[in-house]
Amino acid sequence: MVAEPSLTQSFPADRVLAFARDVLIGNGVPREQAHIVASCLVAADLRGVDTHGVNRIPSYMQRIRQKVLDPAAIPTLHEATPVVAQVDGHNGFGFLAASMGMDKAIEMARVYGIGMVAVKHSNHFGMSAWVVQKAIAADMMSLVFTNSSPALPVWGGKDKLVGVSPLACGAPAGKAPPFILDMAPSIAARGKIYKAKRRGEKIPLDWALDANGETTDDPAKALEGVMLPMGGPKGSALAIMMDVFSGVLSGSAFAGHVTNPYDPSKPADVGHFLVAIKPDLFFSLDEFKERMDYLYQRVVGCEKRPGFDRIYFPGEIEQLTQKERESSGIPYTTSEVESLNKEAEMVGAQLLTG
Repeated sequence: MVAEPSLTQSFPADRVLAFARDVLIGNGVPREQAHIVASCLVAADLRGVDTHGVNRIPSYMQRIRQKVLDPAAIPTLHEATPVVAQVDGHNGFGFLAASMGMDKAIEMARVYGIGMVAVKHSNHFGMSAWVVQKAIAADMMSLVFTNSSPALPVWGGKDKLVGVSPLACGAPAGKAPPFILDMAPSIAARGKIYKAKRRGEKIPLDWALDANGETTDDPAKALEGVMLPMGGPKGSALAIMMDVFSGVLSGSAFAGHVTNPYDPSKPADVGHFLVAIKPDLFFSLDEFKERMDYLYQRVVGCEKRPGFDRIYFPGEIEQLTQKERESSGIPYTTSEVESLNKEAEMVGAQLLTG
């Protein structure tokens, strides 16, 4: 039986940030790096991507305790060409490796118009949109790829082989919201199933199959089975593409060998692929932003079909959620707060309280 979801309580983002940072520091993460990781997790919660927010802390801390994630690792960078670099995450937090990688990609793009960085020996880096936002803040377009542990069958297969590896990209705009696409090649992100399990909720029947290949609304049974790709062979092909660019190219694990974040047997060895592009290569930045604003107006202003009250630009719903949560706070269920506070108690950090 799936339990009823518990009540929720909201907390100010700065309080959540301080809580997450302190728990990370208590588990051996250097203060500066802990702030980066905590900021990325809170950014996900503010955008409503609760599957990739602060609730990931217990699983991350468990991997530290299992000694399959190095809390003190600092990524290193090697320049291959003036526009290509590689980051070695040294089995540390993926947030740190991806942050260093995008910073370098932006630096190269400012000079040469484009910068590309492959990241190896990394870990889960949460919501891909935070990497895209880093580029947008620098007035850059971007591509952000990562691979992940097996969760999907390839089209026509029945076993887990490729990950629910998100494809993300973005572009700055002027008066309109920026373009931010962050999507999984599955019908739903696997994190949504973990969230449903954590909250005692059911899932839609078209998200996953159980271990016997049957549809299920039980998240625990879904995690024992396989996720379903969106669009059949199209979603499968996108997942393979993420493995090509993030795993094969970078030198990280691929072809089903990325370790599941809940498997304590060995490091994850995740790979990422990051690109920054200077948008004013062919005309001024102002003109580029004006063209993006025009695209936005054309998209949201088109004639709506029955049943739709509003059309949103990619990433706009999350931006509206962020504005609301910056004001009202980030909601967590009672069970989630209890789980987080257990982590705080282990290291003597201040509890997350109202």
